[in-house]
Amino acid sequence: MPISITVPGVESFDETTEKFVYTEDTVLVLEHSLVSLSKWESIFHKAFLGREEKTSEETLAYIHAMCLDENIDGSVLLRLSEENVRQINDYIEDQMTATTFREIPNAPSREKITNELIRYWMISFNIPLDYETRHLNQLFTLIKVMNLKNMPEKNRPKMSAAERHALNKQRQKQHGTSG
Repeated sequence: MPISITVPGVESFDETTEKFVYTEDTVLVLEHSLVSLSKWESIFHKAFLGREEKTSEETLAYIHAMCLDENIDGSVLLRLSEENVRQINDYIEDQMTATTFREIPNAPSREKITNELIRYWMISFNIPLDYETRHLNQLFTLIKVMNLKNMPEKNRPKMSAAERHALNKQRQKQHGTSG
């Protein structure tokens, strides 16, 4: 699901004509997807996902790669307000799903995740190619679900004692019982 943000117009002075020039607001329609990721990686030749900090240039290039209108002038991106950037970050970080997972604590992945690896997962799980334009977090959730459902029962993550205790307390409260 794309997001629309309005980049405010600006007023500036044109020294050659000695007149004030007004730039209209610009609406950007952005999509955080596998397609955007692929565009960015083709420019910078490195994995976008990961812990490495992005430069301002890399960040603006990703926002540009997210634009559904490929004819957006790069100068529009230079006018992004702090609010615009916050909206974009919130959109990128949004899970876009009700599905949750019990994560294994302190289990960092050492595999570098690139758009080609994600496409491999899609092909392996027979995920339709139209998912490449879905929000990236929705695609990752689907891949995790497919992986868990294809995993033998004995290898699936188990509920911890603390999680079982909290679930029992919740059920006792819900049903008005004491044990």
